[in-house]
Amino acid sequence: MESTRPIRALIRGLDALTVLNLRDGATVSEVAQELHLPRTTVYRILATLCNAGFVVRDAADDRYRLTIMVRGLSDGFDDEAWVTQIAKPSIYDLSRELVWPVSIATLSGFTMLVRESTDHQSPLAIDRYPAGFRAPLLATAAGRVYLAHCPAPRRETLLEMLAARAPAELQRSLAQIKAAGYATVTRTHRLVEEIGLSVPVLLHDRVLAGLTVRFAASAVPLKSGLERFLPKLQRCAGRISTLFSEQQSSSHRLSDGVAATP
Repeated sequence: MESTRPIRALIRGLDALTVLNLRDGATVSEVAQELHLPRTTVYRILATLCNAGFVVRDAADDRYRLTIMVRGLSDGFDDEAWVTQIAKPSIYDLSRELVWPVSIATLSGFTMLVRESTDHQSPLAIDRYPAGFRAPLLATAAGRVYLAHCPAPRRETLLEMLAARAPAELQRSLAQIKAAGYATVTRTHRLVEEIGLSVPVLLHDRVLAGLTVRFAASAVPLKSGLERFLPKLQRCAGRISTLFSEQQSSSHRLSDGVAATP
């Protein structure tokens, strides 16, 4: 049997994809350090992956990130992780309009993982929570809105694992959140009461993420916050859902077309 030599460039490209998959993006230098390769080599690899559509360079921080095209490489693709790519422009537009910080978070284990936030952009952020920050499920508006809208079996499992107290009261609260379509949580930090207002990002019967705006109660009381922010949050969540659904359909059509090609 004729032996074949591995294609080194292909292996390096897959290694680069692996590095990007394990991080929230990476610079050329970071990938080069991880793979023990020259920067010039890594730059060519990433440029090739960009041209192929699997990687995109974010001009804001000069980091390379995977794109939704990676979906075609695996049936186990994580939709919730990739909603961020669709959501990012929308939440930045919303934050510029509201001025207060906006974030999008998804379930990760028994916490809500901040996938993207505008905290560093907003001059009104009391605290700054970057992408990658993990927040308690029950103590956050995003966590509560997720629990209220996720399927009952998953909700019960999560609550059981969290050993949540007063389950009957909590179940009533979650039912009210689902009926209202939003959740709020108020916490005091640095002598300031901060309100988190979150709505679900839904895809058909699935909840993909919680979209949240945080604001100071002294500047915007809850009633005013609901009047001013809730409709805009809901429109933004709807736009993200629509764009994600369209992207998903396009990806499926592309995969079907490739599969049908003789």
